Formats: sequence, structure tokens, C-alpha cells
Amino acid sequence: MTAAFPPLSPELGQLALDRAAQGERLGADELESLYHLPLPAVAAVAHDLRMQRRDPDVVSFLIDRNINYTNICNVGCNFCAFYRTRRQSDSYTLDYEQISAKIRELEAVGGTRILLQGGVNPELGLDYYTGMLRHVKAHHPTIQIDAFSPEEVLFMEKSFGLSLDDLLDTLMDAGLDGLPGAGGEILEDDVRQKAAPARIRSGDWFRIIDAAQRKGLYTIATMVIGFGETYAQRVSHLLKIRAQQDKAQREYGGNGFFGFALWTLQTEHTRLHGKAPGATAHEYLQQLAVARIALDNLPNLQASWPAQGFKVGQAALYYGANDLGSTMLEENVVSAAAGHDRHAATVRELIRIAVDAGFTPAIRNSRFEILSYPDVDAALGRLAANPEAERGVGAN
Repeated sequence: MTAAFPPLSPELGQLALDRAAQGERLGADELESLYHLPLPAVAAVAHDLRMQRRDPDVVSFLIDRNINYTNICNVGCNFCAFYRTRRQSDSYTLDYEQISAKIRELEAVGGTRILLQGGVNPELGLDYYTGMLRHVKAHHPTIQIDAFSPEEVLFMEKSFGLSLDDLLDTLMDAGLDGLPGAGGEILEDDVRQKAAPARIRSGDWFRIIDAAQRKGLYTIATMVIGFGETYAQRVSHLLKIRAQQDKAQREYGGNGFFGFALWTLQTEHTRLHGKAPGATAHEYLQQLAVARIALDNLPNLQASWPAQGFKVGQAALYYGANDLGSTMLEENVVSAAAGHDRHAATVRELIRIAVDAGFTPAIRNSRFEILSYPDVDAALGRLAANPEAERGVGAN
């Protein structure tokens, strides 16, 4: 069991759920009490709130690509199987043309965004990062660049002698459009200290995200469960995200988090294997439903197919999620830790997931603005063979 404390009163949980159903904001104890209620009851309220806060008929997704420009990293998180030291034979740093080649593959399938992240590589100077951004903007002007997790930004801030504001201004001048929310995991420092002692602390994570939001950059909130954290710590994470969103909406013209992405810790090929409990599909769906109820100021919640698989990702559309994330085209970090081959999804697969769940699929940009509605009949035209059968997406 994840919780380290006796269950809260079932009566409190039911009262809290009733208040949530009326659209009222819940506090920490009320949110924690939801974990002790039957999941179908919590899911029903979460789904109803999702239907109120977003178009009830539509499930969206983004056509994008993850590009990990280097796997060399000196942070050494216990839950990461992707990073390498510079002495390892399979370590790499991409040059700009290699990055362009990956983007051209994305452009060929109608993609609009790259998620550009890497390890904390002490051999790279500021000119590598700014040159990379300028190269992408010059050669791929239609592609949005969401790059550099708060961990990477913290490294640059410490290494290049610039204040955070000056650093972000420099990166924005070179072409940066937004920051991904990686590195959030559980924003409780006692959990972070045990899982990755050298990892960015929660105060710096929020400080960097806050500055990015103040400057108008895209940001997204994230959460990873399964480190052995308590329910109270999960709730604290959500309330910190909610408080930051309140601040952004109040002070930054609404430029807060555009979405929330949740996934479960993958430990198969990491140093945490056998030491951290991970989280089940039940826990994932439960946490997603609680997040929908807690994050009353954040309308877009993503379903996680890379960590959970297509079927649980599809089920998540009835537990509070209104979005299927993205095609990714090349996911390396989660799959390396988990030891599976879910590196990408096709547009056809995401269309099928949405349609089979009873929704209208829509292609969006990274700011959750709808770009188009795909031709479902053309995308899912019945074929003699079912190319998706082995991936568990559905039957023709």
C-alpha cells in the first residue's frame, strides 16, 4: 500500500467527493481522503469535471518528436537508464545536421513541435545550445521548439555566468519557444533526495518554471508516481502545481501550465529496480482522477500511453484525461527504463484509440489549440490485415 498513514474517514471522503462534484475546490485532507474511496466513484466525478472543462466530444493529440541531443549526463539519477558517461562507447552528442535529419522526418508526417532535451553534459558550452536553436529556427521555421528541462536550465545558469532572466532571454533570442516539464517527478524534496540525490530540488524547479511563465514561454506540469511516496506527498505535489497555476493566471496574463502529464515510475533497467515499488495501472488511473479533481485551474490532462500502454491510456480518457499526448516518434528515456519498445505512436493509432473510446480525434499544437480534425474514415479504412494487432490498439 502506498499510504504510510491510516485511512482518513470514509465520511470525509464522500463529503469531499460531493463538494468536488459541485465544482468546489478541495484542500489537502479532502484530496487525500479520495484515495480511500472506491475508484469508480472518484472516476465518475473526475470524468464529469473533464466533460465540463473541455469539449466533451473531443480527444486531442499532438504530432511531434522527442529529440535527445545528448545522452551524456553527470546527474546520475537512480531511476534513469538512458544516461551515459562520456567514456562509455554508446555515449553521443548530436550535431546540428543530425538534429535536422530527425526534424525532416517529423515534417514529412505533418509534425509541428520538437521536444528537445538531453542529459546534463558538462562538455557543452552555451554556444552549442544557442547555435542549435538558431539552426532549427533557420532551417525548420514552422517547428515549435520546447527545449531544456529545468534541470538543464539550472546547469546552464550555474555554468555560464548568467542570471536566470538573462539566460532565458538569451535562449529565447536564439529561438526557444517553451520549456518541457521534465524533472518534476514528485515535488517533495525528501522523496527526491532518496531517488536521485543530485537531482534538481523542487524550489529551483518552480523558480525556473515561474520565470519561464513570466516571460511568456510554454510550460507543462508533470508528475511521476511510484517512488514509495505517500498519498499526502502526492497531494502536496498537486497543490504546489495548482498554486503555481493560480499565480501564473493572476500575474502572467494566464500564461501558466498548458497541460498536466502523469506517468508511472519505470524501474526495470535502473538502479531503483527492486527498491522502489513502482505503481500499478489501478494507481495510475486513481492518481489521474484525483489530479483532475485537484487541478481545477488546469483544463488539459494527458493520458500516458508510453508508460501505461495503449489500453490503459485509452481507459484514462474516462478517468479525467482529455488528451492523448503526442506521437513522439522517438521516445528514449521512459522506454529505456522500462525495457519496452513503445518509442512512438502513429497518427492512425492515436485516432483509433480516440474513436474506439467514443470521441472525436483532433490534432492540436503544443498549446492545445486545435489545428485540424483528421478524416477518420480515411485514416481507419478497413484493411485485410490489422497492422496494430500486436500493439494492442484495436481491431479493424
